[in-house]
Amino acid sequence: MEPLLGFLYPECCQICGEARAKAADGYVCAGCWREVRFIRPPYCARCGLPFPGAVTDKAECANCHDRELHFGSARAAVVAEGVALDVIHRFKYSRALWFEPFLADLLLREAKPALAGAGWDLVVPVPLHPVKEREREFNQAARIGRRLADALGIPMRTDLVARTEPTRTQTRLDRDERAANVHRAFAPACAVDLGGASVVVVDDVLTTGATADAVARVLRKMGADRVCVWSVARAVLTAPE
Repeated sequence: MEPLLGFLYPECCQICGEARAKAADGYVCAGCWREVRFIRPPYCARCGLPFPGAVTDKAECANCHDRELHFGSARAAVVAEGVALDVIHRFKYSRALWFEPFLADLLLREAKPALAGAGWDLVVPVPLHPVKEREREFNQAARIGRRLADALGIPMRTDLVARTEPTRTQTRLDRDERAANVHRAFAPACAVDLGGASVVVVDDVLTTGATADAVARVLRKMGADRVCVWSVARAVLTAPE
């Protein structure tokens, strides 16, 4: 695959258009790569939202403290801004699939050390509605989730949860509107008892966590004992989920 991409595209960064970058780098050069901001403590103990300033104790943000959440924790590798957000948008909406190695690398750097050896059984990507997936021709969460599952040596299942209702974009909705928008959007895709499995839900961007929580809710009803969420990026203000 890499030789083919190298033939089709020059070894040039697809962000700045100047520095050298290879297919294995996702065509993102070292200079643009350094603009990515990884999420570091302090952050919300539940949803991973970064806190400004210093927080010495584990704390939940205002987004989480009065909510019933079906996942134990949600984490993201980087802040959804600048280069990272630009790449995600181009990957997802413009089918710029050559960025996949870059996005997968961001996720694996943070998620793999946190998840390895902790007893996780399955990776489940957030599903798209069939109409949207046909239009897009791929599910970005599934492509990234496959990379994580392979790195952890555990299965990825795309046949467990289905997106049964098309939902309007979450971009301009507040927390409560997002939760209501996706509350009934997901359902079991098959009659499977997960038998106390520990499941990692994967998505590209986490905003309020409403979408991931709706998926976690279905998985818990199917018998999952533990559900955590990992995404490539975390929106600090407003970004598509």
